[in-house]
Amino acid sequence: MREVDPKVDEAIQTLNMKDGPTRRKLLTGTGLVSATAAASALLAACTSSGSSSAASGSAAGNFPKTPAWQFWFVNHVTSNPFFTPTQYALADAASLVGLPTPKFGGSANSVISEMVNYFNTAKAAKASGIALAQISQTAFTTPVKNAMDAGIPVITYNADGTFVNGKPVIGSNRLAYVGQALFLSGQAMGNQIKSLLPGGGDIVIFIATPGTGNIQPRFDGAKSVLGSSYTLHEIATGAATGPELNAEKAYLLAHKSTTKGAFAVDAGSTSVLGQALGAAGLAGKIPAGGFDTLGTTLSDIKKGTLDFTIFQDPYLQGFLPVLYLYLYNISGGVLHPPNTDTGLTVVTKDNVGPFLTTSRYQGTSSTQKVVTRPSGPIKEPPATTST
Repeated sequence: MREVDPKVDEAIQTLNMKDGPTRRKLLTGTGLVSATAAASALLAACTSSGSSSAASGSAAGNFPKTPAWQFWFVNHVTSNPFFTPTQYALADAASLVGLPTPKFGGSANSVISEMVNYFNTAKAAKASGIALAQISQTAFTTPVKNAMDAGIPVITYNADGTFVNGKPVIGSNRLAYVGQALFLSGQAMGNQIKSLLPGGGDIVIFIATPGTGNIQPRFDGAKSVLGSSYTLHEIATGAATGPELNAEKAYLLAHKSTTKGAFAVDAGSTSVLGQALGAAGLAGKIPAGGFDTLGTTLSDIKKGTLDFTIFQDPYLQGFLPVLYLYLYNISGGVLHPPNTDTGLTVVTKDNVGPFLTTSRYQGTSSTQKVVTRPSGPIKEPPATTST
């Protein structure tokens, strides 16, 4: 049997060629100056077509061709590496359905006025859909209503207003929320603290920006399950990583003799917690933990400096809003997006291994690749909740 040139085989598989004259000519080289060159040309044409189609809208899979719907993401900490996988995800999802990459902007330091301005810019540009990290229950009430009144669908992600006495106060008429159940995640942290410090004691919980809807509910959730035997100190660290480390070191050095546990409710504050504990001589000596998988958080768990972190999947927080807005638009508004909890996974030394793998889904690599799942049983506790 005649050996098929690898480039020819790649073209046939990539372009899903059915049997016909072109396919047979590629396989035999008949009537072609070079089957390899022809295959390469076909692949290049396909790639070129694919890259330009998003600008004008295209058909994805079995879906009809659509306009080039431009979605916008309004964010509160645009330079924070926590949202690196979110930005990869929104680009991946848009590419999957043949749309241009959504615009991503807002504020670098949780300045709400800057976020509102960016949101209003998206509305003025007649965005096809807006995804908003709604860190305030009051500031976005009017902007979201104005956008919805103008026929622009709005979804919130990562933050969805706030909680008052354990009850959600959303403050907008958005379509749906995609993100972690923030108050419940705080309660999960509280339960971790109770298991690590069953006798109570003096503990600190670091928080980047107290009062904002993306992280304050976590502190409130933790407080709701910790009894009177715990003395809680809520310490602000700021939205930038450098000041966060300095704030944590200053507190721990000043209170190292009384602090029985140190925790954090945001990615940045957690990522520098191990370093701050080391500077205070407390690393591995008191219980500690937090949220997300930024920086050295995972390696700190592996070596025992931190006991746990709670993962909320920032990749899904970029990927799903794009798909939901696409389906809402393509269905004429019939496919209403659902509220979606992106997860509450407690990562400890026992299950940290897969999270240490470098990948686009963790934001630690921009490379597109298949990440091989660990072999063996999939370990998951019995389900206790449902919709």
